[in-house]
Amino acid sequence: AMKLQSPPFQALFTPGLRSVAELFEKKNYELRIAGGAVRDLLSGMTPQDIDFATTATPAEMKEMFTSAGVRLINNKGEKHGTITARLHEQNFEITTLRIDVVTDGRHAEVEFTTDWEKDAERRDLTVNSMFLGLDGTLYDFFNGYEDLKNKKIRFVGKANERIQEDYLRILRYFRFYGRIAENPGDHEPSTLQAIKENAKGLAGISGERIWVELKKILLGNHVNHLVRLMYELDIAQYIGLPLDGNLEEFDRVTKNIQSLCPKPMTVLTSLFKVKDDVTNLDLRLKISKEEKNLGLFLVKHRQELTKAGGPEPLRPYQDFIMDSREANTTSKICELLKYQGEEHLLRAMQQWTAPTFPVSGHDLRKMGVSSGKDIGAALQQLREEWKKSGYHMDKEELLSCLKNL
Repeated sequence: AMKLQSPPFQALFTPGLRSVAELFEKKNYELRIAGGAVRDLLSGMTPQDIDFATTATPAEMKEMFTSAGVRLINNKGEKHGTITARLHEQNFEITTLRIDVVTDGRHAEVEFTTDWEKDAERRDLTVNSMFLGLDGTLYDFFNGYEDLKNKKIRFVGKANERIQEDYLRILRYFRFYGRIAENPGDHEPSTLQAIKENAKGLAGISGERIWVELKKILLGNHVNHLVRLMYELDIAQYIGLPLDGNLEEFDRVTKNIQSLCPKPMTVLTSLFKVKDDVTNLDLRLKISKEEKNLGLFLVKHRQELTKAGGPEPLRPYQDFIMDSREANTTSKICELLKYQGEEHLLRAMQQWTAPTFPVSGHDLRKMGVSSGKDIGAALQQLREEWKKSGYHMDKEELLSCLKNL
């Protein structure tokens, strides 16, 4: 059996984890690291969060932690077998081994077990189905480590069965493909067939869950390949994407944008031809107001708001920001520049600070302009002069300008 002793693995052993391990050992309950954290550790990465699995039932864990005076937080996971304990300023999420008794494609009713292989069997992908003992021993029932080394993404057991337990696994397959696979198009034909046959099941999955996965796919590798696949396998229609998505524009934008840290919505908008595509996505996925507004902004301005010829290519974007009354226009303009693949202009825009208009109504009153209407009109005229000067004119120049108007 393989034993892992890498620096990222050793770094997990905080005072908190040592205390947890001691408690489980005393009671003879087995405790192992589970799922994604094992995959990350085997890839030489430090996991973002760590899930633990155990042979102890939730009741046994509660009894053990309570007796030891350990604080338990968040009881929501308990019916699924998860207990969260807090030791040494650290949370530990520990789940009892489970078997799915009944699944409806969205949720599962579970039964507790002490059989590690049975628990691994109910997980989605082989690379997510491994366990790691706290001594570094790898427990791998479905060749997940081989698949990880070969950068292969496969379902545990039969793809058809795994997908029908939770249809969201179709999108999880794509997400991990974009994260782990080396080349586009390296899928097992039987997996793609199973996905196509079950695509309709995604219609019953909540929009919020779909959007979480879709956002990660959009920021991963092979995104244009994976989104094309969603159309080929009839998935797009069930997850809020337009039936006639603009795949040519999507290919063009994804080639330019990957290194620019775009927002998921910026990438996705390249599929959309009209504003209704954004509205329909929102109806299906319940995206945030900010995401919806960004999509609508990009669809509206991506063609006509472009760089100027000559020495000031940023001017049209700067003018747009200066004319806008909204607070987050600059961040939308930055996303537009990413969409357009304008890397140099993006850097310049990120360093630019919008100047403040130097004249106020108070200044005009001092000059004898008293009516509110006249002040408003004069300020508007001065703003136009200021804009023409490239926002360089100062207060004195503008006010002397007013005398000549």
